[in-house]
Amino acid sequence: MSTPETSRFVRVRVELVLEVDDADAVTKSALRRIADDAELPASERVHAEGAVTEDTAEALAYLVDPFDLVSQVPGVELQQASWSSERIEYDPDSPEWDYDEDDDDGEYDLKDTEDSDGGAGGSRADAAG
Repeated sequence: MSTPETSRFVRVRVELVLEVDDADAVTKSALRRIADDAELPASERVHAEGAVTEDTAEALAYLVDPFDLVSQVPGVELQQASWSSERIEYDPDSPEWDYDEDDDDGEYDLKDTEDSDGGAGGSRADAAG
């Protein structure tokens, strides 16, 4: 009798909606992160600075890193990540944003917790590199 082989890889899907109360603070923080990135080529730096200055969603993309979400989880290593950020219309009372119980495939709804924080934006093919 053989046991079926199980993949060691797990895809975790997270969707976060952030309310930006201070767009200037987000932009300034993103600009600091870009300035502190010694590995970022000058041509990309100019493009990144322009993007985060023009769009708060782009600024969040530079500040949020999926690696940070799993870096303290024992026994796992991030293999690949991609994320994006965009401005959306959001109505917390809209049924569109309700947790769909028929779609329960391991999803977790934060709307009933006291503290929810996070974000989205960028791409990382190899967390170690």
